[in-house]
Amino acid sequence: MPKHNDYSDSASKLANALFRSGCLKFGTFTVKSGVLSPYYVDLSWLLSSPLDFDCVTNLVAGRIKQLMASQRIDKLASIALKGALLLPSIACQLDLPSIVVRKTAKDYGLTGRIVGGTVAKGDHILFFDDVVSKGTSKLEGIEPLERLGAKVNHILVVVDREQGGRDTIENLGYTVHAISKITELVKSLSECSYISKEQADSVLDYTIK
Repeated sequence: MPKHNDYSDSASKLANALFRSGCLKFGTFTVKSGVLSPYYVDLSWLLSSPLDFDCVTNLVAGRIKQLMASQRIDKLASIALKGALLLPSIACQLDLPSIVVRKTAKDYGLTGRIVGGTVAKGDHILFFDDVVSKGTSKLEGIEPLERLGAKVNHILVVVDREQGGRDTIENLGYTVHAISKITELVKSLSECSYISKEQADSVLDYTIK
């Protein structure tokens, strides 16, 4: 099990990588639920920042390695699109197969919702994604895997937006892991003077609500 200072170090590294690459932006944004947020996380920006992409995927792979020391993990899965952009690099580091779940089934070519491989009954699959907010998309991604007989016990996200999604998912029997919480990232950036106290407070107030 990682020590507390390991988590603090991960939060600091992740905060710097997301801020440098432009993945973590501050302002006023409309999120998927329709509400306004004082920040936005978009991991697709890592594609234009190889050094930061490497930092984030290393952090994720490292956390999964820790889980694999005590948990059976046969495959990795993510749902299109953001988590799927990082998944192949992470899977290569761990020498694990990876698959992507489409949001909707394709009705031509190779039909269905599973891309990149097959799901066998009894497969232990770790589900990976960029962030967790309300938890809805995670449950939508897990459902077709379980319908095919996979066992999904663990979900790993890069950032927990601390909006109740983690509790919702864990109340259904899954275990949710996050490289960092948004409050940890913001505090780290504020301490380094990368963002103003006002920006940090707006996110902390938003999270508390």
